Amino acid sequence: MKNSSLTIEEKVNNSQECLMASMSPSALSMVADFFKVLSEVSRLNIVCCLRGGAKNVTEIIEVTGLGQANVSKHLKMLAQVGVVTRTQRGINVYYEITNPFVFQLCDVVCNSISMQIQQQHQQLSQLNLIKKNHL
Repeated sequence: MKNSSLTIEEKVNNSQECLMASMSPSALSMVADFFKVLSEVSRLNIVCCLRGGAKNVTEIIEVTGLGQANVSKHLKMLAQVGVVTRTQRGINVYYEITNPFVFQLCDVVCNSISMQIQQQHQQLSQLNLIKKNHL
């Protein structure tokens, strides 16, 4: 019998539970939009920049090297899906990550890709060794 009082984290960690399977199509669309927004390099740079805390557009531009119009466009998209929030402080607007789980998500993906690259490197090294031994 399944325990319906599991937290979201417990459901996600339980390999037999798939939270997405019980979501409505509109909720799944929101999930897809979230991942779409994170699928662009400039937006990932902005997210990474905000890991250290809230920053205004000028500070984000300095850290990322992106142009002002570009940063503003990407911040708007990140805000639309709830990745960042904006807060007015005097004449400046500061942006910060809404929920730090986004960093955990990025870390999981980056670690997975790093492991894939290492495995590919090992496979190439083995192939080169075999090739070298046959010459």
